Amino acid sequence: MTAILSFFSHFIINTISSMGYFGVAVLMAIGAFNIPLPSEVILPFSGFLVWSGQFNLFLVALFACLGWLFGAFFSYYLGIYGGRPLINRFGKYVLLSHHDLDNTEKFFAKYGEIAVFVGQLLPIVRNFISLAAGISKLKFWKFISYTLAGAFLWALLLTWIGVKLGENWDLVKVYFHKFDVLIAVLIVLAIALYIWRHIKNSKNHE
Repeated sequence: MTAILSFFSHFIINTISSMGYFGVAVLMAIGAFNIPLPSEVILPFSGFLVWSGQFNLFLVALFACLGWLFGAFFSYYLGIYGGRPLINRFGKYVLLSHHDLDNTEKFFAKYGEIAVFVGQLLPIVRNFISLAAGISKLKFWKFISYTLAGAFLWALLLTWIGVKLGENWDLVKVYFHKFDVLIAVLIVLAIALYIWRHIKNSKNHE
């Protein structure tokens, strides 16, 4: 387990440190394609680098937004051309939760097109809202517009939180002697919750 945690924490840190803004975009694109690599970890760390003077707040938000849009683009077309049958058949192999997708589709049906924007600001829902938009055949330009707006706002907020963590680093380091320890803990909690929900909901679905 220690080796796995070390791998994930160093993967995020090294990707961002070595690739800069493009690394942020790559990580966000991975997370947007329903892979449990949480933006709640990527962006605060990037905000920490903003605080340290290595990054610019708005550039981080911009690249994070574009990376997320890239991943969401593929999810959207997966929904259009694959639809429900593809998810039902292969979703279990990549930990796509039917329960979460069901809830996201209901959310989309209830709130309509604006759900694409609002969904970018909601944990779990944001991972599936692009699929739901594709399955519902939302017009492409509307999907792009709402995704850009919501993803940029989300990225700006979480990066700003990272900046504030940096400003209070003397307090934070009392509990986490290294930032990679914090990243490792957050990652394992996010992945464990994601897998637990998937197994639980799969059993309920069956």
